Amino acid sequence: MTQSLQSATQRGTQPFNLAWAILALAMGGVGIGVTEFTMMGLLTEVEKGLGITTPEAGHLISAYALGVVVGAPLLAAVGARLPRKHLALGLMLVFTVANLSSYIAPDYGTMLVSRFVSGLPHGAFFGVAAVIGASLVAPSRRGWAISMVMAGLSVSNVVGVPLATWVGQTFGWRFLFVMVAVLGMVTLAMIWRFVPFQEAHPDASIRRELGALRRIQVWLAILIGVVGFGGFFATYTYIAHTMTLVAGMPSSWIPLVVALYGLGMVAGNVVGGRLADRSVMGTIYRVLPAIAVALVVYAVAVQWQWSAFLMVFVVGAAGSMLVPSLQTRLLDASPDAPSLASSLNHAALNVANALGAFLGGVVIAWGWGYTAPALVGAVLAILGLAVALFSGYLERRKPLVA
Repeated sequence: MTQSLQSATQRGTQPFNLAWAILALAMGGVGIGVTEFTMMGLLTEVEKGLGITTPEAGHLISAYALGVVVGAPLLAAVGARLPRKHLALGLMLVFTVANLSSYIAPDYGTMLVSRFVSGLPHGAFFGVAAVIGASLVAPSRRGWAISMVMAGLSVSNVVGVPLATWVGQTFGWRFLFVMVAVLGMVTLAMIWRFVPFQEAHPDASIRRELGALRRIQVWLAILIGVVGFGGFFATYTYIAHTMTLVAGMPSSWIPLVVALYGLGMVAGNVVGGRLADRSVMGTIYRVLPAIAVALVVYAVAVQWQWSAFLMVFVVGAAGSMLVPSLQTRLLDASPDAPSLASSLNHAALNVANALGAFLGGVVIAWGWGYTAPALVGAVLAILGLAVALFSGYLERRKPLVA
């Protein structure tokens, strides 16, 4: 990336350094990843702090996910006429303020609302960040650029989430939100300084963006993410309980477990970006069955600590390999509405978050144990593969729009 000083004549913007521009956008992913995933590792502390049950604590995760689902298409469409840099700044500002409100939320009801509002900018920010990143490179490198923007989300699970988990366990779970707010302010400063300004598309409008929703391939790509990625979250939501109650690890090891999951996500994201540049649908066809196999093996391997550590990494890697391809698929399916299409990927992934957490909670409540969510996730991955195969069949009959 160091050779990436590009001129205005090349990309239609003022001169900029690609490395710093991508890093600025990825920093937003670090903050988003910390606030989304640390809650899962601090679920026990949240339950005690608010005096609520495990399912009620899980609803805080679902509230955030619901905010993403609502906010992703709504804010992306409303912000279509704004310059992309200004939209990214506005979304990150809302995200930062909302997380500060979570820090001071006095009770469970207020916290539910706060988590919902915190989720509103999530999908739209990643959507516009992915579009900005893809616009700064040649078309043949879009998968790589998108994966680098998304790398912030993966890196957060290596550094930010374990650190925030330790801070939450040591000093109180509410300090998580202070850390996120600081990351948000750093992101605002970096985007302002390093991301080049680009005028909004002259034909951009809410109606144009919403036109993406008329295309069946957009909905199929969304459905692949919702169903195929649900197992990732079904497993991750209850990872603290699984590692302590099944693998027999002390709770002090949970930050290390989360870090391993994050390392797997980083590796999977990088590999997935490279694979997406070779073949978007080919990658989806291969990754979904790999996720299913990884989750089945995980359900067995968590009986022993050494194999539990190994499979935590593998599951993180397998799941994250899917994201760059899904993001690119949505851009391909709706090139005239890129911001909305790109943001819909994150809406889909957070429906998957809510679905996975819900189904995982159901099988646990039925008494099937803490390994059951991984088996549910394996079934979801296979169902996602079926949707992908149907999407590919339709594309062979009628190619995507140019």
